[in-house]
Amino acid sequence: MFDSIGQWLNDISQNLPGALGLFAVGLILLIKGGDWFVDSASNLAKRFHVPEIIIGATVVSIGTTLPEVMVSATAAINNNGATAYGNAIGSIICNTALIAALTIAIRPAPVNRKAITMPVIFFFISAAIYVVAAYMFGTFDRWLGIVMLCVFALYMALTIRQGFKNPDAVEHTEEEAPKGSLTKDIVVLIVSAGLIALGANFLEKSAVSLSLMAGIPTEVVSVTVVALCTSLPELVTAITALRKGHGALSLGNVIGANIFNLVLVSGVAVTVSPFKVPAGSTIFGQNTSLVLEIPLMIGVMALMTVPALMKKKLFRSQGFILLGIYGVFVLLQVLIALHII
Repeated sequence: MFDSIGQWLNDISQNLPGALGLFAVGLILLIKGGDWFVDSASNLAKRFHVPEIIIGATVVSIGTTLPEVMVSATAAINNNGATAYGNAIGSIICNTALIAALTIAIRPAPVNRKAITMPVIFFFISAAIYVVAAYMFGTFDRWLGIVMLCVFALYMALTIRQGFKNPDAVEHTEEEAPKGSLTKDIVVLIVSAGLIALGANFLEKSAVSLSLMAGIPTEVVSVTVVALCTSLPELVTAITALRKGHGALSLGNVIGANIFNLVLVSGVAVTVSPFKVPAGSTIFGQNTSLVLEIPLMIGVMALMTVPALMKKKLFRSQGFILLGIYGVFVLLQVLIALHII
C-alpha cells in the first residue's frame, strides 16, 4: 500500500502543475498540523499541571520547529542531504535576517541580557560544531548527529532549570482550563503529527522535482523557498508577539528556534542518514555553502545578538541592515539559480 502511494506521489510530482499542487498541499499540512500539535500538546501539559515554563521551552518551541525537523528528516531518509542541509541553514538565515529583522525594524525593544546570554552561547557553540564538520571533515557523520542531539538535550535541561531558578524572568499569562476532553487532545496530537509528517513528505518531493524541472540546484531551493515555508510558524509567532508589544519575546523565540535548527533539525537528519556537505551550488566557482551560507548564518546572528548583549537593547538600524542582507542573499541565490554567477 505504502509503495503504491509513494509511486503515486512520484508520478504527480513529475509535472509542473502536480509538483506545485503537492508543494501547496504540503505547506498547508505543515502549518495546520504544527498549529494543532502545539495546541493539543499544551492542553495535555496543562491537564497534568506541567509548569508553564516547561510548556514554553519544550512543547511550543519544539512544535514550531517540527516542520523543519520533519522536512529535513524526510529528505535525509530519501538520501537528499542537500534539502536537509539547506533547510536548516536557510531557516536560521530567514529567522534572523527576515523574521527577527522585521520585528526589530518596526519595534525595537529592550533586551533581558540574563535571559538571552545562555541561548546565544549555545547557538555559537552549536555553530562551531557545524563549522568543524563542514570545513574540516566535509561530511556530517552519525556520531556528529548524536553529539548535536546531546547538545539539544543539555540546552533543554538548562533552559528548564533556569526557568525554575528565575521565575520572574518568565512571562506569565493567565492559564485557562483546557477545552474538550483528554481523548480529543490525544487524538488531535496523533493526527497532527501525522499531518506534519505527510506535509513534510509532500514538500520535500515537490521541492526536489521543481528544482530538477527548473535546472536549479536543490540546495538553492532548500535554502530559500523551503526554508522560508518551514519558518512560517516562527513568523506567525513573531507577528503575534509584535502585535502585543513583546518584541523582546520575539527575539528569544528566534534565538531558540535557531538553536533547534542547528542541533535538533540537523541532529535528527544526520542521525537518521549521514550526508556530505552539498556541492551542487557554486558561486564564482566556489561551494556556495562554505563561502556564503555558513558564514552568513553566523554573521547575521552575531549582528543581531552581540549589540543586544552589549547595549541591552535592539536598534532599528540593526533590523534594516539585516533586511538588506537578506535581500542581497536572496538576489545572489536567484543569480546562482540562473547560472549568472
